Amino acid sequence: MSSTQKDQHGPRSQRSQEADKPHRRKREKTYSCDECGKDFAVKAKLKQHQVIHTGERPFSCDLCGKSFSTKDYLKKHQLIHSGVKAYSCDQCGRAFTHSSSLQSHLVTHSGIKAYSCDECGKSFSRKGHLKQHQLIHSGVKAYSCDECGRAFTCSSSLQSHLVTHSGIKAYSCDLCGKSFSRKDHLKQHQLIHSGVKAYSCDQCGRAFTHSSSLQRHLVNHSGIKAYSCDECGKEFTEKANLKLHQVIHTGERPFSCDLCGKSFSLKISLKKHQLIHSGVKAYSCDQCGRAFTHSSSLKKHLLTHSGIKAYSCDECGKDFAMKAKLKLHQVIHTGERPFSCDLCGRSFSRKSHLKQHQLIHSGVKAYSCDQCGRAFTHRCNLQKHLVNHSGIKAYSCDECGKEFTEKAKLKQHQVIHTGERPFSCDLCGKSFSLKISLKRHQLIHSGVKAYSCDQCGRAFTQRGHLQSHLVTHSGIKAYSCDICGKTFSQRGHRNTHLRIHTRHDVHCCEQCSKEFTTDEKLQRHMFTHTEGRPYKCDLCEKTFKSPHYLRRHQQIHTRKRLYKCSYCEKQSDTEGSSSQPCHHCGGGKDFRCDLCGKTFSCQADLKTHQHRHTGDKLKYCKECGRSFTTSRDLKRHELIHSGVKKHLCDQCGSSFTTAGDLKTHKRAHTGEKPHKHTQHTNISVITQG
Repeated sequence: MSSTQKDQHGPRSQRSQEADKPHRRKREKTYSCDECGKDFAVKAKLKQHQVIHTGERPFSCDLCGKSFSTKDYLKKHQLIHSGVKAYSCDQCGRAFTHSSSLQSHLVTHSGIKAYSCDECGKSFSRKGHLKQHQLIHSGVKAYSCDECGRAFTCSSSLQSHLVTHSGIKAYSCDLCGKSFSRKDHLKQHQLIHSGVKAYSCDQCGRAFTHSSSLQRHLVNHSGIKAYSCDECGKEFTEKANLKLHQVIHTGERPFSCDLCGKSFSLKISLKKHQLIHSGVKAYSCDQCGRAFTHSSSLKKHLLTHSGIKAYSCDECGKDFAMKAKLKLHQVIHTGERPFSCDLCGRSFSRKSHLKQHQLIHSGVKAYSCDQCGRAFTHRCNLQKHLVNHSGIKAYSCDECGKEFTEKAKLKQHQVIHTGERPFSCDLCGKSFSLKISLKRHQLIHSGVKAYSCDQCGRAFTQRGHLQSHLVTHSGIKAYSCDICGKTFSQRGHRNTHLRIHTRHDVHCCEQCSKEFTTDEKLQRHMFTHTEGRPYKCDLCEKTFKSPHYLRRHQQIHTRKRLYKCSYCEKQSDTEGSSSQPCHHCGGGKDFRCDLCGKTFSCQADLKTHQHRHTGDKLKYCKECGRSFTTSRDLKRHELIHSGVKKHLCDQCGSSFTTAGDLKTHKRAHTGEKPHKHTQHTNISVITQG
């Protein structure tokens, strides 16, 4: 063929090729999928597509377990694990494994989103992304999981979901150890540790790590809550939050912690909880250095440094940094406590508080101190305890200078200086500075004693009292006074004792200047200055100065059966015999003096008695030199020297120094002889009517 012919055929061939190009682009799609109706121009493309519906994925990755329908897809995937990224972006330097991924990325720099959704107006840079999005509005979910039945609009979403069933999490965070099934999830997570928050809200200025988090946040400003609970009517801005809420009504909590037994409705909640036991705290505060297990806990903590309390209570005006805290507080004003403990009757406003309380009765103590071995039911109690070992007392009282490890303890202490005791008991009139102290006290009147000692069977109303009692069985007195050497089984008792030496925090009587180590002792002492006896027994009309003495007296009437001792003829609930005296004259008294054999019902009385043998701490009369073991006995004796006799007999006019002497004298008029001894008579049983 000549060159002229070539030239002639050349342009003709070019024109025919140009004419053929649009014909190839508009080639008919004669092959359609029977499952979903999608059309294809090439039969091979249809076959590749049909594999999606069969679910066959015979080619799997040895490194991450991901499977593919064709060998070609597997090879492309394996390039990801090789780390080779031959295609890089000129604008930002980001590298990609495949050229197609680079082309998709370059569109993001252009900012052009030419494809928009007719339903919601959302725009996309690629037509494929728009099509995937439109499937959401169609409601068609053609890809379902064989294991759990969950359906998806895209096959890629199904593949991502299947990894969760495999349990393989090949990608882990170097900072906190959290593992992920997908590399992109790990990258999203690592942004949290980087601190970069590129997406900020125009309305409130709050910044977010991910754009999706910002989108969710913007719904809060719109005020639209499109998802409501059929059970209780509560509304939510997101469907996911509604689903989480609906689990509460089912009551199912299938995920439980192996260490402490706490159960959860969601697996993710269990995983968050398990981080507490691991001890890993990857999120620390830049201002005070305090570390947290979860990023959300750090965010809540940072609000305390800002000082902003945007939520206030309409009832009492108290301000809160978080809306959730305000809601919890408002329950106090309603007074509703629908959740009660079956063992001790204590009620709570929230179900979670009841569950925390029930751990006390279970005896499970999963949190132990590494320094002293003491175990606790709740982690927060362990944290408070650890402060004691540190020795740091950051909170001090402005009035007396006393220091505390916790702010709450300081606030409780400051009430002492104000003298306010607004909470009083309806049964006995005793008043308290705190509502919780009143509630603890009321348990005494209820008679419920849920905590019993395994060694002696003694029962207590409060768990703390049982713990204090158990120390008496051990015999260990680990706390000693540096000044006088006296030892104590509890640190609180030692600290109270130290007030005698230091004169700090002592409570002084305004009338006689007598000092007391506790406010309770002072209040009991104040009754001695009152002339009246306002507390009257309903059964025998006997009167008392204080409710404490009235309660002790009423115990006599509550006994169903009384016994008269053949030795001292006193009535008692302790059954005696001709050879075994009652507890008034020796029976039932467990503490015996080794020197003289005298017995006592309590250890304190024995110790006071032993001072007479040792000569320690005796009180001497200045007039006659007679010694006494207690200040009370000395004062009673000094009345004899004073000559004051203010107790008069109504019948004969005789006067006496003490009320006890007057009572003994009145028996001469009545003829009563209560101390008639009959040493060889049997015990007569008196049954109360």
